[in-house]
Amino acid sequence: MQIPSSPFSRRSLLAAGGTGLLAPTLLRSGAPAITHGVQSGDVTSSTATIWTRADRPARMFVQVSPTGRFGRDCRTYRGPLLTAASDFTGRYDVRGLPSAADVPYRVVLGAPDAHRPDGTSAEGFLRTAPTRGDHRRIRFLWSGDQAGQGWGRNPDLGGFPIYRAMARRDADFFLHSGDTIYADGPITGDVTLPDGRVYRNVVTEAKSHVAQTLDDFRGAFRYNLEDDAYRAFFARVPQVNQWDDHEVHNNWFPHEILDDAKYTEKRVDVLRARGERAWREYVPISHRRTSDVYGKFSFGPLLDVFVLDMRSYRDENTRGWAGGGIRPDGGILGTEQAQWLVQAMAASRARWKVVQADMPIGLVVPDTQTDPAGIEAIAQGDPGVPRGRERQIAWILRELKNRGVRNHVWLTADVHYTAAHRYDPSRAAFTEFDPFWEFVSGPLHAGSFGPSALDPTFGPTVEFQAVPPHANTSPLEGSQFFGEVEIDPDSQTLTVTLRDLRGAALWSRALHPTT
Repeated sequence: MQIPSSPFSRRSLLAAGGTGLLAPTLLRSGAPAITHGVQSGDVTSSTATIWTRADRPARMFVQVSPTGRFGRDCRTYRGPLLTAASDFTGRYDVRGLPSAADVPYRVVLGAPDAHRPDGTSAEGFLRTAPTRGDHRRIRFLWSGDQAGQGWGRNPDLGGFPIYRAMARRDADFFLHSGDTIYADGPITGDVTLPDGRVYRNVVTEAKSHVAQTLDDFRGAFRYNLEDDAYRAFFARVPQVNQWDDHEVHNNWFPHEILDDAKYTEKRVDVLRARGERAWREYVPISHRRTSDVYGKFSFGPLLDVFVLDMRSYRDENTRGWAGGGIRPDGGILGTEQAQWLVQAMAASRARWKVVQADMPIGLVVPDTQTDPAGIEAIAQGDPGVPRGRERQIAWILRELKNRGVRNHVWLTADVHYTAAHRYDPSRAAFTEFDPFWEFVSGPLHAGSFGPSALDPTFGPTVEFQAVPPHANTSPLEGSQFFGEVEIDPDSQTLTVTLRDLRGAALWSRALHPTT
């Protein structure tokens, strides 16, 4: 089915405000109802994963239309049965879509045994990726860190306002850099700010305590989806998702036993299984991502995106240990993922290779919960040779240089401010790599912090940063950020723009490709 440029475009949705067009429509009394809108994710040149949630057992149908009018000129796919086992959520991988096309879609519910859609519906929109032979402009956004530090949906702000600013950017897709929820961060009530203003929180039972049961984790995802701007944005912009720590617990690592009085379940491996199950239920990731979070996504000849998982395979990071030199094993990615990343980037023929990392390379992120001198991320805070987890990153950077991999850019969030870092071997203790850039942007809606100390091991310099006036600045006070990347099809220049809560450009830099 060929889907040409449609009058039911993303721009028309934006002009109409989006929310009304995307709202579910109840067609008959007693029919299953869509409760939290629709989402799309993991879009390729011919496939997309569509998500929804029902209020009771239901059959999910997906319709794709070339015009946005869902009558005879649409294709209908019979999707999964939505049951209590998945909290009535469901995902369907639609195939056979045209490349680089604006694709209006609709999710329709039916009775569990239905063979045709005849119930509640909700409409959405996605844009498929170009093929390898299709040079066209690419624009995407990234950020992370959602509803953290006790800052929840605030009616005075209209909920989560940054999503309205991001919607105006008309992006092809959105990279979510993790902390999609704060499972360990309750939202318990109003907060008086340092200037005397009151930050008002919408409170729900599920978000009023830390998440331990599967239903607790699910409730945290529902809390976000109950915001109009959040739901409308994800109904019209496809996602590529990764996770970090707050989907489970702050700074968690495999096999950890929590020393946290708020938890009756102390085993991180148990909490992780519940948190990951809820994440996979509520995030529109394709079924081909069955066990690993990490993977590669291609967007034509100009862009490949490499999504990392810096959480699930990390070692204990004996701080300061430099034994054995640089190496692929251990570290923050695990051996298999580190080797996959190098091999996949070396095999890529895309002009630009974007690494979606859930933690920064050069910023020192401490973990004083488990160790007074503990390190949570990569940088060890030591200016000398690579130590601890830095040894694995050094191996990756050296391998990329040796294999002639050029034009790689690293994107991340995590530290709750926005910054641009340039890494240069001429300033570094470890010199076996080509210069590259790392860009940081977040939070989406959480407390803002920073700046973090910069470790000189890989020779970074701060080219720009925007930080809050004090620690744990609330969204009411600003300092919420997202990043934008645009690739020009003619010059193949990649331009990064760091934007604020309202979408205003704070800083921009055009990067020219090297051969």
